[in-house]
Amino acid sequence: MPADSHYRPDPRFAALGEGYADAVTPARFPRRLLRFRNQRWAMRVGLGGLTDAEWETHFARFEPLPGNLSQPLALRYHGHQFQAYNPDLGDGRGFLFAQLRGDDGRLLDLGTKGSGQTPYSRFGDGRLTLKGGVREILAAELLEARGVNTSKTFSLFETGERLHRNDEPSPTRSSVLVRLSHSHIRFGTFERLAHLHEKSLMTRLLDYCLEHYASHLAGDASPPLAFFRWARDNAASCVASWMAAGFVHGVLNTDNMNITGESFDYGPWRFLPRYDPMFTAAYFDEAGLYAFGRQPQSIAWNLERFAGALSLIAPLGPMIDALEEFPSSFRAELQRRILQRLGLKPSRDAGADALIGALFGFLERNPLDYDGFFFDWCGGEAGARRALEGPRAAHYRGERFDVLRAALSGFEPADERLPEHPLLQANHPESLLIDEVESLWDAIDQRDDWEPLNRKIARIRQWGEAFSPPAG
Repeated sequence: MPADSHYRPDPRFAALGEGYADAVTPARFPRRLLRFRNQRWAMRVGLGGLTDAEWETHFARFEPLPGNLSQPLALRYHGHQFQAYNPDLGDGRGFLFAQLRGDDGRLLDLGTKGSGQTPYSRFGDGRLTLKGGVREILAAELLEARGVNTSKTFSLFETGERLHRNDEPSPTRSSVLVRLSHSHIRFGTFERLAHLHEKSLMTRLLDYCLEHYASHLAGDASPPLAFFRWARDNAASCVASWMAAGFVHGVLNTDNMNITGESFDYGPWRFLPRYDPMFTAAYFDEAGLYAFGRQPQSIAWNLERFAGALSLIAPLGPMIDALEEFPSSFRAELQRRILQRLGLKPSRDAGADALIGALFGFLERNPLDYDGFFFDWCGGEAGARRALEGPRAAHYRGERFDVLRAALSGFEPADERLPEHPLLQANHPESLLIDEVESLWDAIDQRDDWEPLNRKIARIRQWGEAFSPPAG
């Protein structure tokens, strides 16, 4: 690998010592066909200069990056899955491959999915379907474009194996994915240590997190409590961004929640076709536990489990008191995220609470597609003519909409040029509903045609560059 001054290896996790991970050997694949390379993020972490052969060496054969982890690490964790505790978890088809600094100085992880069996694979084959890899690319790209703090799909190789799955036609094609994340430390990482009564290991893990992810909390009188509050606000921001984006994660178990509030691990995700609080993403979520409208409550429940785990090293009471602030933190973040998606800022003493209430009340009573509404009213009243003359104009009549329009009138475009942006002159937004996802996959599966996917990614990025604020 040629030297790149922007490549800053910083493998910190192994320094934690024993008790957090297991060294593993990557799978050997019969084929390694590059299907996706995230060049823009590769440039940001100093890996953009890799040749395709070098990319394959590191992200399909998993030979170590220079100055980085000498062997991959399968991380240990437990978790509550559909609110039932499961001690038989851990990285079952992935591992931590490398750590490095981004162009903003943050410590970032390169982790895998589909890279082979580990001590935590149980009865699984440690593999990822190609369709699962394609779906993860799409979810991460659109969420990033909508300003969500999300992991980035860094690389995807097709690997030439035929996999059998119960939830899709089999045999099906296989892949190995690499994602770029800001920490792989989950709520379930702490839950495992609490379950095993490993007080010294938890204290060491907390110190590691404070040093590398929340150094601004150094010197606080109660580090565990300060850390919990920080994680609470991260989680509130994450779920608020999902609600504004119309995203349903599908599996909000505590092992799918990380301390930095970064959205990751995209399995049975969906984007809303229209506003429906009970819309679910996973076919196996028969009770709708993780339905769209229940996501904030699910995150709060997970935070309570996280507080319970941290109680191994700190009093529980103050953390439960801090958890009571989650609803207000979530509401403030939801207001901010909704205004960002609408491209608005207050023009006077406008009530964001009233706007949010009127907006969701209107959407709940009208069969209007979710993305279509935000597209039509991007820029607020300044773009009213476009909305009232567009294909969804019939929805914007009547008393219910009058209430919402009055609330919108208290805000103005954050950028006065926004309502006239060329991308807003089309009839429809850049969405990603399930029918389109299936169509993109069918082109690959039936004809090995990757161009529709590549064009979709390009359009998503164009929208993100035009409209989205920085994620976080």
